[in-house]
Amino acid sequence: MREQAFRFGRASHLIGITGIPTPVSAEVGVIVLNAGLVHRVGPFRMNVEMTRRLNARGYPTLRFDMSTLGDSGASDQSQSRTQQVCADVDDAMQLLGEQSGCSRFIVIGLCSGAQNAHTVAGTDAKVAGAVFLDGYAYRTTGYRLRHYLPRLFDFGRWRRVLSRRRSGGAWSSANPTVAPDEEPIFAVAPAQQSQVRSDLASMLDRGVKLCMIYSGGISNYFNHARQFRECFGSVVRREGFHTGYLQDADHTYILTGDRGRLFDGIEQWLSRNFPVATAGKGHE
Repeated sequence: MREQAFRFGRASHLIGITGIPTPVSAEVGVIVLNAGLVHRVGPFRMNVEMTRRLNARGYPTLRFDMSTLGDSGASDQSQSRTQQVCADVDDAMQLLGEQSGCSRFIVIGLCSGAQNAHTVAGTDAKVAGAVFLDGYAYRTTGYRLRHYLPRLFDFGRWRRVLSRRRSGGAWSSANPTVAPDEEPIFAVAPAQQSQVRSDLASMLDRGVKLCMIYSGGISNYFNHARQFRECFGSVVRREGFHTGYLQDADHTYILTGDRGRLFDGIEQWLSRNFPVATAGKGHE
């Protein structure tokens, strides 16, 4: 496997690292997007570990910083956020295609990176598949029942609440040290649930393979594997749609074991949908 750093893009403003197996044995390249404002290495270097594992399986990869993130600069073009995201990923596809010979791509993103991957997968014909990690999700009736019913019958919790009230420690705007349960810690920017559901269906209609994996770290708005269907309806049962719920993992996959389980799931999904001609042999 050969890793190489590139400055690329329409204004030579983007910085990324390609990982090219020898030989390339997959027909698709994998592009990993920034998670929030985190540099291209990803939270706890998860993007580095992930791409190297995929390289060992024969998949060419690119992890890069999008415009104004990490080491990348601005393109100096007047664009909307959506236009910028699509243009950045198009530049990334062009680079990885030149280096690997691939013409179709998988986009992977965590949190806001999943939102960006969703945007690109919904509009770019070169996208063959997408992996959304802790992407769009919505509190459903099932979510609220699972979230509030156990608390309703948790008498120890009620004793603590009453004790805080007696001591003047109940949550209020004047005492923000105790946050309400329903306040999310991690969330991507809002989008209409009906629009996201329609987008997913359109992607599948075009033949795009989809993988959604959510962690227990977003339990303030997603708390059970059943919630995929509650959020997105029958689309999750269509061919080409895969879901996974890693309840014990946190949002940024700080533990090595959790990252390993995540990477195992992504590798298995890739091997089923985009098999390589010959498996890679070990890591470099």
